[in-house]
Amino acid sequence: MTVTTRIAPSPTGDPHVGTAYQALYNSVFAAQHFGRFIVRIEDTDRARYNAASEGRILDMLDWLGIVPNASPRREDGLGPYIQSQRAELHRSYATQLLDAGRAYRAFDTPEELDIRRKAAEARKDSYLGYDRRDRALSREESDARAAAGEAFVIRLAAPLDGQTVVRDRLRGDVTFQNAELDDKVLLKRDGFPTYHLAAMVDDHLMGVTHVIRAEEWLTSTPTHIQILEGLGWAQPEWIHTPWLLSAGGKKYSKRRGDPSVEDFRRMGILPEALLNYLGMMGWSMPNGEEIFSVQDMMQHFTWERVSLGGSTFDVAKLRWLNGKYLREVLSQEQVAARLHAYLAEYSGNLPATLGNLPATLGNDAYFAQVVAMMTPRIEVLGEFLGKTPYFWSEDYPLTDKAVTWVEPPR
Repeated sequence: MTVTTRIAPSPTGDPHVGTAYQALYNSVFAAQHFGRFIVRIEDTDRARYNAASEGRILDMLDWLGIVPNASPRREDGLGPYIQSQRAELHRSYATQLLDAGRAYRAFDTPEELDIRRKAAEARKDSYLGYDRRDRALSREESDARAAAGEAFVIRLAAPLDGQTVVRDRLRGDVTFQNAELDDKVLLKRDGFPTYHLAAMVDDHLMGVTHVIRAEEWLTSTPTHIQILEGLGWAQPEWIHTPWLLSAGGKKYSKRRGDPSVEDFRRMGILPEALLNYLGMMGWSMPNGEEIFSVQDMMQHFTWERVSLGGSTFDVAKLRWLNGKYLREVLSQEQVAARLHAYLAEYSGNLPATLGNLPATLGNDAYFAQVVAMMTPRIEVLGEFLGKTPYFWSEDYPLTDKAVTWVEPPR
C-alpha cells in the first residue's frame, strides 16, 4: 500500500493559514512513508466559488515550498484534480447509491425547507435537520417526478438506529448515535455534488489512504463512512488534527479577520519561518527545539507527539521566530537577497517619499552593508524600509525633535 494523503481546499477567498497547516502535516506524513501527497481543488460550491482564489492557493503552496506529487498544475492519470471537472463521475456514484437504496431523491423546494425549518425553531425542536418526508416516496414515484423535470436533490438515507464508530488515529473510537445524524445532501439541485459525496468518491479513486484534516470535520465523518459503506469501499485511516485558535480563543478564521498567508507574506514573514511555526502548532520536537526545518520535522514527526488541545496562533511569536531566522538561520547574503526580492515584489506598498526605489536599488555592497546593520533591528522584512529611509533619499519625514535640533558649536 502506498501511503497517500491530500488536502482539498475550497477556492472561496484568501489562502487560509489552516490550508497551509494541513498541507504541512499531510506532506510531511506522506514523505515520511515515501508516499504521495496530492492537492485537489474542491470547487463544487459554485455560489461561493472565486476563480482567482484557485490560483492563489496553488501559488501559496509554491511560495511555501510544499510540492505535491499531483495537483491541478501537476496532473497524472488519477486526475483531474479540480473537482468540478469530475461532476459527471460524482453523479454516477450518486445514482449508484440511489439504486442500492442508500440514497433517495428529495423534491422539496428551498422555500418549503425554509418554512419547515422556521416552524421547527418556533416549536423549539431539538432536531432541525431535514424531516425526511421524501424518504417515504416509492422509487416509481421518484423516477416519474424526476422524468417529468421536477427539480430534486439526492440525499443519503442514513441509518435510523444503531451507532457509527469513527476510529481516529489521535482520538481513538468516537461513537455517534445514528438517530442524531441527518440525511445529508449528496447531489444538489444544480447537479453538482456536495463535499460529502465528492470528497469520498475522489479520495477512493485517487487512492487516499489517510485522511488528515481539521477537527471540525470529525462530526461529518459518520456521513462519510456511510457513503463509503454504501459504495462498498474500505475506509481510509481518519486523523483529525487539533484546532488552530486565534488570540481570542476562537477558531482561527479569515472570516473574523485573522491574517491569511498572503497577509504574512506581505508583512515580510519568511516561508520557512511560517512552516516552522505551523509545525509547532500541536506538535513538538523530541528535544523541544523551537527552530527546525521541514526536513527535521520529517525525521522526527510522530502522531504520538501531537497534542489534542487547540493551539493558539500568536502573531507576535511568529514575528519573533521570523527575526530568529533573519539573525541566526540565514546568512547575511541570503537576508540581503530575500530583502531585495521582497522590495521588488511589494514596490506598490512603499512610502511615496521613496519614489521608484525598487527599480533603482541594486543588491550591491552598499545595500548589503545597510542590511547587515539593520538585521538585528527588524523582525520582518516589511520593517526594513521604514527604518532606513535616510540611507536612500534626502527626502524623508523628520520628527519634531530632529527638525528643531541645532548643531552644537565646534
